[in-house]
Amino acid sequence: MGTFLSTSNLADIMGVSLATVQKWYESGTYPARTNERERKGFFMEDLAMLPPVRAMLHSKWAEELYVTPARAFTSIELFAGGGGLALGMEKAGFKHVLLNEFDPYACQTLRTNRPEWNVVEGDVAGVDFTPWRDKVDFLSGGFPCQAFSYAGKKGGLNDTRGTLFFQLARAVKEVRPKVFMGENVKGLLSHDEGRTLDIIKNVVAELGYTLVEPRVLKAVMYQVPQKRERLILVAIRNDYADKVHFEWPSPYGRVMTLRDAFCAGELYATDVPPSPGQKYPQGKREVMEMVPEGGDWRNLPEEVQKRYMGASFYLGGGKTGMARRLAMDEPSLTLTCAPAQKQTERCHPTETRPLTVREYARIQTFPDKWEFAGTLSAQYKQIGNAVPVNLAWAVGRSLMRLMNQVEQVDRGETPDTRKDEARKHDVHYYTPQGEVVQLACFEPESEYRQG
Repeated sequence: MGTFLSTSNLADIMGVSLATVQKWYESGTYPARTNERERKGFFMEDLAMLPPVRAMLHSKWAEELYVTPARAFTSIELFAGGGGLALGMEKAGFKHVLLNEFDPYACQTLRTNRPEWNVVEGDVAGVDFTPWRDKVDFLSGGFPCQAFSYAGKKGGLNDTRGTLFFQLARAVKEVRPKVFMGENVKGLLSHDEGRTLDIIKNVVAELGYTLVEPRVLKAVMYQVPQKRERLILVAIRNDYADKVHFEWPSPYGRVMTLRDAFCAGELYATDVPPSPGQKYPQGKREVMEMVPEGGDWRNLPEEVQKRYMGASFYLGGGKTGMARRLAMDEPSLTLTCAPAQKQTERCHPTETRPLTVREYARIQTFPDKWEFAGTLSAQYKQIGNAVPVNLAWAVGRSLMRLMNQVEQVDRGETPDTRKDEARKHDVHYYTPQGEVVQLACFEPESEYRQG
């Protein structure tokens, strides 16, 4: 028996449609399998020729868990929210000296769980970072994606005024960390036809930093039971950039599911503890009772569809978030700020109710002891907006390897970077049937056929 991968999970990992993978299954492109619960899919070992799967089969995850800091590297985080990124970076070994957050409930969450953290509450525009100049190793922040001005010809820092990215850039300019990281939604890559990212790249250069080619990381590949994608931008100060090498984290060896999140096992030692959660009104509950596990509005009788969906029934598109019930043996869809919104439903797989706060938190890989402050809505919002802890931890370990190299440079030593010459653009992979699949892949060129 190998490691099972459902058709849906393979589609997510490969970045192709479910219909494409189902065609592979039906045509025998790869050996079709079913697991003990009669789910359709493949064994990962039969897919070793696919670069993303091969990376999981030959993962260095276990080795990377033992990355330790050469010394206590200090960190500042902006837009800290409920602490997902901060907690992951702490697990990787960073010592936070300042965290800024505007939302008072999120600040209360941070202070409750980490009384020793220096949490600065309020608008980032009012924070003076100059006292930390040349005293902090690393700075990070998940800035919102906002449109920039194009008044200037250069497309630099001045063209980002009025945005929260400008505040992140200002903090970098005032602190001069050795490395900084920004994280954002995948949509930033194409936002405003790519102009937004172009200006960010110009600003990074203007600040005196070298940007590592940005990458979208899929949370399902980093021990997170959720189909969430985050764009990660890592920038190294120019006086170190040509002496060190950043290496992205290895993926985990398999895909985590809601069963891993809710039940005792590899991810958590106990079943998910009871906690408060939103409730469905009677009418909605009656509708959701008709939806099978993993199903959505399309599984409802047509008259119920029309009544429940209203005008949305007649619109185009899949609308697959409506009346959506999650599946226990799949990762969750990306969590939103509320589990019972009509357009982005997140119904429990086997019970007819929205996910609870602790179920939400587990899907984001927060520890059970991490408490969230504020109203029920405020808690859902903090969790839904967070960077998954295990994804942050994986990136944090890669950043810690980088910081260890920076420390070697500071000591007058030459770091052993041993980097592979890797492609940084989309490649094409040919299936055994001759079908071309486009992948966002970063594998040594010699290991696959390219179009």
